[in-house]
Amino acid sequence: MPEIIINQNKIQVPEGSSVLEAAQKLKIDIPKLCFLKGYKPFTSCMVCLVEEKKTGKLLPSCSTLVADGMEIETDSSQVYAARRDALELLLSEHLGDCEAPCQRICPAHMNIPLMLRQIAANDLKAAINTIKQTIALPAVLGRICPAPCENGCRRKDFDQPVSICLQKRFAADIDLASENPYLPEIAPASGKKVAIVGAGPTGLAAAYYLQQFGHACTLFDKNSAPGGALQYDVPVENLPREVLQAEINIIKKLGAQFQSGIEIGQKINLNELQKKFDAIILATGQIPPEKFKKFGLELTPNGFKVNKTTFKTSRPEIFAGGNAIRKGKMAVTSVGHGHAIAISVNQFLTNQPVIGPRDKFNSILGRLHDEEISEFMKNVDQTECHEPSNGLNHGFTPEEAIAEAKRCLHCDCRKPESYKLRKYANFYQANQQRFKSSQRKQFEKQIQHPEVIYEPGKCIKCGICVQITEKSGEKLGLTFIGRGFNVKIGVPLNETLEKGLQEVAADCVQNCPTAALSFNSGEDKCE
Repeated sequence: MPEIIINQNKIQVPEGSSVLEAAQKLKIDIPKLCFLKGYKPFTSCMVCLVEEKKTGKLLPSCSTLVADGMEIETDSSQVYAARRDALELLLSEHLGDCEAPCQRICPAHMNIPLMLRQIAANDLKAAINTIKQTIALPAVLGRICPAPCENGCRRKDFDQPVSICLQKRFAADIDLASENPYLPEIAPASGKKVAIVGAGPTGLAAAYYLQQFGHACTLFDKNSAPGGALQYDVPVENLPREVLQAEINIIKKLGAQFQSGIEIGQKINLNELQKKFDAIILATGQIPPEKFKKFGLELTPNGFKVNKTTFKTSRPEIFAGGNAIRKGKMAVTSVGHGHAIAISVNQFLTNQPVIGPRDKFNSILGRLHDEEISEFMKNVDQTECHEPSNGLNHGFTPEEAIAEAKRCLHCDCRKPESYKLRKYANFYQANQQRFKSSQRKQFEKQIQHPEVIYEPGKCIKCGICVQITEKSGEKLGLTFIGRGFNVKIGVPLNETLEKGLQEVAADCVQNCPTAALSFNSGEDKCE
């Protein structure tokens, strides 16, 4: 058997083995988009490139057969750069959004399209779970948020944006009125304690998520009741206080402790808190600078100076957010800060690098061409925006909420957490704009199948789906149509996707590396 060296590891493999197979035997991971085990290599994506040290050549590992004496490097700087180039070339023609514009604009970065799909399916337990992944006070925000997310909604290019904020309120109100409102899972107690100065939206959100990490939180507030501006500044007719209290009670159930009537600098100071707690969060609202200068914290005209990603102050154990670092009135931004701060504080308390929330690669389609909105309107409710029949103060009925949710265009990716192109683009820090031309192709969506959507603009012609249908014996299956740059995947004889994918639609969706094929339901089933 030929013997080769991969990353300084010797291995013997059977004659006819590929470099990729040899690497897999050594448990060395090589990225691959156009290759699927059990099928012939297609060698189209070039993401699996490796370097042959003796010749200096870059070789596709999926189709290159081993030869005795080869010396392969899978993670050199040259390999890294070549893989990134390959990804950026593929991404330059990728027509689609990983995250919908509404989600990107949302200051709390909530997965809005997923919530809407869940409400449309009347799965409110799943919807509140989705909401509370990033928004700790949805019933509150559903009443007072100015809904910046709706400014990004593509539906407004056709008629009116989806009523996202009212949908969030609907799911949250149903949950709070239930016998057992949603409580997230709590990690075992870490033994770490966090002092949160200020029980407004930033402090409340930070406590909600830190308690889930297993860290004990105590919130100190100068007022007699928690809530900050939500409690004392927002008119009662806009935000009934029982709604605010109900969401605070959820945070109390998670174990957070509240101490009212305590103002920092009078009854207690930062140095005293530092002795008793492992980390401190300053969520005080707008601050008088002179109160904190003596504690060695750097200040700006807007408040505490922090790292914009991690919310760390000039003292490593102290974090700050909300109106303590900026002048603003949107509670949703403060709630988003609280979530992000909780992630950073957890990293600090568990001795991880404090990098804050991990950014993910986002493919962005950009501004729609005039005729493209019709592609998004396919298989979507065509009716205009629904108004609550009993008035805004009462919100949607279940029937109204479901009908409004069905207006969503679902312009996000339906496999955002699993499709390989995004995973590798994230790892290799690919730049989608590097090779992008000034004129892009038209966005297209095919909905000829009851369960599967095909978006040709995401297809890299890897041939995996073609091979799957051929091997399975599909009567028609899929094939390559055309030649050269104009080649595309389609069904023979100009038939519909439904006729082409009668037996193995799920296999094709699950193995599509770019989410060009996806489930209409939006379920992220692919591994």
